[in-house]
Amino acid sequence: MNKRFFENCGNGSRPLFTTDTKSLWDLYLDSFTDPAERQYHNCHACRHFIERFGSLVTISDDGLTMPAIWHEDDAPTIYKRAVAAMAKAVRRAKVNGVFLSSGEMWGTPKTGIWRHFAVCPPSGMVFKCLTQTAGQAMAEKREDFKTVMHAMGEFTREHLETALTLLKTDSLYRSEKVLGQAEWLHGLHVARAAAHGSAAKANVVWRAVATAPAGFCHPRSSMIGTLLEDIAAGKDFDKVSRAFAAKMHPLAYQRPQAAPTTGAIAAAEKLIQQFGAAGSLDRRFARLEEVQALWRPAPKQEKSADGIFEHLKPKGIKQPSLSIPAKVMTWEKFRQTVLPTAERMAFQVPSRGPFTALVTAVNPDAPPILQWDSDDARNPVSWYFWHGGSLASQFGLQGGAFVDVEALALKPSMWNGWQEHHGAGILFVLAGARESRQAGAALFPEILKSEFHGIRSVIEAYSLSATIAGMDQPHAAGVMLNKGDTWNATVRVWVSGHSMDYKLDRLD
Repeated sequence: MNKRFFENCGNGSRPLFTTDTKSLWDLYLDSFTDPAERQYHNCHACRHFIERFGSLVTISDDGLTMPAIWHEDDAPTIYKRAVAAMAKAVRRAKVNGVFLSSGEMWGTPKTGIWRHFAVCPPSGMVFKCLTQTAGQAMAEKREDFKTVMHAMGEFTREHLETALTLLKTDSLYRSEKVLGQAEWLHGLHVARAAAHGSAAKANVVWRAVATAPAGFCHPRSSMIGTLLEDIAAGKDFDKVSRAFAAKMHPLAYQRPQAAPTTGAIAAAEKLIQQFGAAGSLDRRFARLEEVQALWRPAPKQEKSADGIFEHLKPKGIKQPSLSIPAKVMTWEKFRQTVLPTAERMAFQVPSRGPFTALVTAVNPDAPPILQWDSDDARNPVSWYFWHGGSLASQFGLQGGAFVDVEALALKPSMWNGWQEHHGAGILFVLAGARESRQAGAALFPEILKSEFHGIRSVIEAYSLSATIAGMDQPHAAGVMLNKGDTWNATVRVWVSGHSMDYKLDRLD
């Protein structure tokens, strides 16, 4: 039974669902025609397992259900009739929820000399959450299903296709924040339309709800909902674009507009204590060696001592220098064709621009609080920049000067995998760049894990009053260029002692 259960749930990768199966225990007992056999199998432990777990199903991509527990081919002869009857009833039942359990053993495998129905779920299927019980999370998923169904009725596939066109072409400001949710909702529309029958169509939605990223199940109360409402209302592009940009402004998006209440502060204290995350809020500037770099300059080679006859070597003829215009290309082409052989690099500093500093946890062992940080793959590094850009002098640099690049790195949210809704960006870590203006703790609601969304007003207030440690020490800072922006960045690259200028105009 346990082997089949593992296969059915994909070793924990496929979610399980509850159904409205009726009288499963009666079907089990009725399969035993001999009164003595019936009484022998009238077991409290087995009854509890069948009524609690026997009606669970998995859902395929096309919305078809399959019993998670029962398969008559696996059953001993005496149980084949019972298992076949229960499997048939479960297949015909209607899905009515997502199933979650914090139990590490489902059922009671043995009491004394008696053996009972039981399965041991894969570790990844055991519900673990500090802020919710399994029952609370299941109730939330039921509400999510209703919310998504309502949204799908209100926003058509055509509305979503229009939204995707705008989002994918970077026609809207900070579109990467919304693109993932729009693609998810559009994909759900497509999958639901392809499913046959009302039950299968509903099951496709249940399956999506069970595996949805945080926040995706509330499209009507999110920015994608605002965009879709404007599209559905037939507003022209200029109005849609202006409204979207205003709400996506970095100083407004997910940022609380009022001071936290006493109740909110108390709730935040409790949540932080539950997570043991008090130490996670202390931040410092990251050091160069903490950067996960795509490129670093080649080590400088020590000059060998002159030989006895060094002075007799013929002097080379100095070639006149040529002024070669900078070669224009995208970042992707630069990465593929120039970066592999680059020995040294210098970046022409803008007088004002997207100067950026990297920040990390003071205590590297503190629990992860950033969306891209996890216990399995630690990465507590974040970044910040000033809205409207900064003067080069604020970072100790001179506009127009070429400054050595100490490292080239992707945006920290991309270091351990792709975090699409944070966008793509490239950071040029510049020699001598150092922030001189305090930015609070730079803990923004949109970069924190979803568990902290409910206390974002408190986190915001804390961040504004805190400071980032290590400003007086060398730290990783420079210029970050983001997808969707116009770059116009000049980079000087040395290969085998010769230099060439490149002008990067966009990401790809």
